Amino acid sequence: MIRTAALDALPVREAVPALVSALDGHGTAVLCAPPGTGKTTLVPLVLAGLVGGGPRRRVVVAEPRRIAARAAARRMAWLLGEQVGGAVGFTVRGERVAGPDTVVEVVTTGVLLQRLQRDQELTGVDVVVLDECHERHLDADTVAAFLLDVRETLRPELRLVAASATTDSAGWARVLGGAPVVEAAGVSYSVDTVWAPPARPVRPPHGMRVDPAQLTHVASVVRRALAERDGDVLCFLPGVGEIARVAGQLGGVDAEVLQIHGRAPAAVQDAALSVADHRRVILSTAVAESSLTVPGVRVVVDSGLAREPRVDHARGLGALATVRASRAAGRQRAGRAGREAPGTVYRCWAEAEDGRLAAFPSPEIRIADLAQFALQAACWGDPDATGLALLDPPPAGAMAAAREVLVAVGAVSPAGAVTARGQRMARLGLHPRLARALLDGSAALGARRAAEVVALLSEEPPREYGDDLAGAWRRARAGGDPYASRWRTEVARLDRAVRDPAGAPPPYPRASNAGGAVPSAPPAFEERGAGRSPGSGAAPDDAAAGLIAALAFPERVAKARGEGAFLMANGTAAELGDGSRLRSAPWLAVAVADRPPHSASARVRLGAVIDGDTARAAAAHLLTAGEEVCWEDGDLVARAAERLGAIELSVRPLRTPDPALVRAALLDGLRAEGLGLLRWSPDALTLRARLGFLHRTLGGAWPDVAEDRALLERADDWLEPELSRARRRADLGRIDAGQALNRLLPWATGEAVRLDELAPERLEVPSGSRIRVDYSAEHGQPVLAVKLQELFGLAETPRVAGVPVLVHLLSPAGRPAAVTADLASFWQGGYRAVRAELRGRYPKHPWPEDPATAEPTRHTNARLRR
Repeated sequence: MIRTAALDALPVREAVPALVSALDGHGTAVLCAPPGTGKTTLVPLVLAGLVGGGPRRRVVVAEPRRIAARAAARRMAWLLGEQVGGAVGFTVRGERVAGPDTVVEVVTTGVLLQRLQRDQELTGVDVVVLDECHERHLDADTVAAFLLDVRETLRPELRLVAASATTDSAGWARVLGGAPVVEAAGVSYSVDTVWAPPARPVRPPHGMRVDPAQLTHVASVVRRALAERDGDVLCFLPGVGEIARVAGQLGGVDAEVLQIHGRAPAAVQDAALSVADHRRVILSTAVAESSLTVPGVRVVVDSGLAREPRVDHARGLGALATVRASRAAGRQRAGRAGREAPGTVYRCWAEAEDGRLAAFPSPEIRIADLAQFALQAACWGDPDATGLALLDPPPAGAMAAAREVLVAVGAVSPAGAVTARGQRMARLGLHPRLARALLDGSAALGARRAAEVVALLSEEPPREYGDDLAGAWRRARAGGDPYASRWRTEVARLDRAVRDPAGAPPPYPRASNAGGAVPSAPPAFEERGAGRSPGSGAAPDDAAAGLIAALAFPERVAKARGEGAFLMANGTAAELGDGSRLRSAPWLAVAVADRPPHSASARVRLGAVIDGDTARAAAAHLLTAGEEVCWEDGDLVARAAERLGAIELSVRPLRTPDPALVRAALLDGLRAEGLGLLRWSPDALTLRARLGFLHRTLGGAWPDVAEDRALLERADDWLEPELSRARRRADLGRIDAGQALNRLLPWATGEAVRLDELAPERLEVPSGSRIRVDYSAEHGQPVLAVKLQELFGLAETPRVAGVPVLVHLLSPAGRPAAVTADLASFWQGGYRAVRAELRGRYPKHPWPEDPATAEPTRHTNARLRR
C-alpha cells in the first residue's frame, strides 16, 4: 500500500507541477532542492506515473555512488509499500535487483555510461534523472553530455532532469539547452558552529596519508560532542581507513558506532539509514553530505578533510588524494545537523582558516586521470570531446596524456579512432591499463586467474595483506573479511565480462608493438605452467601475478640494483620495506608505489616477482637497442646498449661511433658544462667581450656572443670543422676559441674590417701609453683604467663606437682614485679633492693646480726634470 502520508510530507511536492510543466514544454529541466525534500524519491515516482496519476513512463535515476543507488531504491519501494525489484529496482556494478515490472530503476552513473555505449538510444527509457549533479563526478558529466547528444540526434523526446541540492543552476540550464530551472523550498533548522581546532599543529595530508594526531583529535571531538549535546552524532572523515581508525578510538562510548561508506556491508548501511531507539555515532565519508538521509542526527563533527581524484603518477592510474574540504562541502555537512531539529556542527579547524579554504570542490574533469573518459569519448565517436556539451572542457594536457595511454594499450589508433580492442576494453568497466592486463593476461593464464589478479589491482587490498601481490592473492582467496567478499564479487564480474558464451576467452586483436602495447606472454612463461589451477604451487601464482602487474604497468617493471633497491623502467628508483620477501627478487613488477615527502625513491606498496623474459615481453614497447653516444661524467661515452626504458640490460664499448652522434654528444657537453671546455686565451676573451659590446651598442651584423646558449645555436657557423673532428673532452680543449670566434665577424658586409676602429683593443692616451679597454661589463660602459697623470690636458672623455668610456683614474701606485665618464667636469671639480688627498702621499709625482694645461706623463717629477 502506498504510504500517502509520507509522500505528502515531502517538501518537493510543491515544485512537482512546475517540474512536470517544464519537461512537457522543454524536455529538460534543472531541479534545485535541498537535501531531505524528496527530490531523489518522490520526483522519479511522479515522473514514472506510479504516484500522482500521470502517464506511465520508464524512469532511470543515475546516482554517483552505489550506496546511494541502493538506498534510493529501497526508500522508493518503501513509499510504494513494495519490495525492491518490483516497480522500483536498482543496478550497480556486480549487483542487479530489478524485474520485468520495474518502472523506476536506480543505477550508478558508471552503469548508465555502459548502457549508453551499448545502446545509444536507451531503448524503452522515457526519462533520465541525473541526481546530485553538483558533485561534478566525471562519469556524471560524461553521461549528461552523451544524453544531450542522444536528444539532439536520435531521441528528441527523451526527457532529462539535472537534480541537485546545491548546483550551478545557470550552468546546467545552459548545458541543457536553456532548460527551465525549478526550485523547491526545503525545511531546515538553525545550526550552531563550534570551532574545535587541534591544540597542537598537525601535519597536512599528503596523498592518502592523514596525520594520526588529526584522527585522534577528531575522536576526542566526537567524545566531546556526545557529552555536550543530545542526539546522534554524524562524523565526516575522508575515507574508509580513517573511519576504521577513529572507530577504534571510540571504544567505550555510550553509543553505537556505525560506519557508512561504499564498502560497508549492506546490513550496516541499512542500520545507519534507519531510525534507532538508542544513541548512535555514525562515521561517514562524503556519501552522507547529500546522497543519503541519516535520521536522528543532531550533531555533526567535521574533520575538514575530503578525498578528490588526482592523477596518481606513481601508479599510472587515477587515484584519490586527501585534501582540505571546500567551504561548500562544509556548509553541506553542517546542514545535516539541522534536518529534523536545531543542531550543532563541531569543525575541527580554526575559524581563521575557514576563509582560506577553496570555495567549491574542483570538477573531476579538471583534475582527474582522463584515460577512461578519453576512451569513452572515442567510443562515442568524438575522440577529442570537442563536440560534447560539457560544463568544463577537459584540459588539453590531460587529454594528451590520456591519448598516449590509450595508444600504448591498443585502445585507439595514433589518430585517435577507437579500435575493436578499445571498444571491448570500454565495456569492461576498468581503467584502460587494467582492461589491457585482463585481455592480454587471459590468453596466457585463463580468464579466471587473470580476473582474480586484476580485481586485486582495481581495488587495492588492505595494507595488512602485505606488499607481495601473489601473497595478497592467496590471502584474498582464503579470506573471509569484507575486502575478500568484494573481491570475489568483482572477480565473478570480470570473469563473465571477458569470456564468450562458451566460457572460453574469446579471440581479440592484441595491440601491436607499434602501438606501444604488449604482445602475449613469453613462451617461457607458458611452459612453466602458469595456467595451473589455484593451489598447485606458489611459483605459478608468483609468475601469474607478476605478468598481470607488468601488463598493467609496463613502465614500472623494475630491476634489482642492490638489496631491496630497484630501478623502474620509467627511471624512478624504488625501495622495499625491511622484511619484505620481495627484497631478493631480481626483477619486480611494481603495482602500487608512493613517494614520501623529500624522498628520492618511491616505496613499493604492492609488487610481484617477475623474470627478465616477462619484463621484456610486458614492456616490449620500451625495449631499445643501438648505439648510444652521450656526455656522461664529464666526457664523451660511446657504447652499444640494450635498454628497457631506463634499465640497462647490456652494454659494450663502441669503437667507431657514428660521427653525427659524437658531434651531438659533444654539443650536449658544451651545453652542460659551458664553453669553458674550449681553449680561451686572454686575447680570445677580449675578442668575445668586444663583440658583445658591439652587439649591444650597434646590433645589426655584429653577432650575439654574450650567452653560451646563443653561441651554441650557431655552432655550425664558428666551431666547424674542429667540432666534427673532435672525439673526446680533450679535443674540445684544443679548439682555439678566439680563432673560431673570428668566423662570426660580419665579413660578408665588410663591417668586420672596422672592428679595431669601432671597438679598439687599446686606446692611446695623452702620455703616449696605449691602454687596454675593458669591455667585459655585460651591460655597462667600456672601462679605461689609467693613471691620472697620464690624462693631463685631455678635456674630452674618449669614446668607442660613440659611447664614452668609463674612466677609472688611478693613483701613481695603480690604486683607484676616482671614476668618471666626464673628464671636463672632473678636472673642474673632483680633481681638487683627489689632489688634496694624494699629493702628500705621492710627493714625487706631479700634482699641478691646473691639470688642463699640464704636461701628461707616466713618470715622476725627477724624471721629468731630466
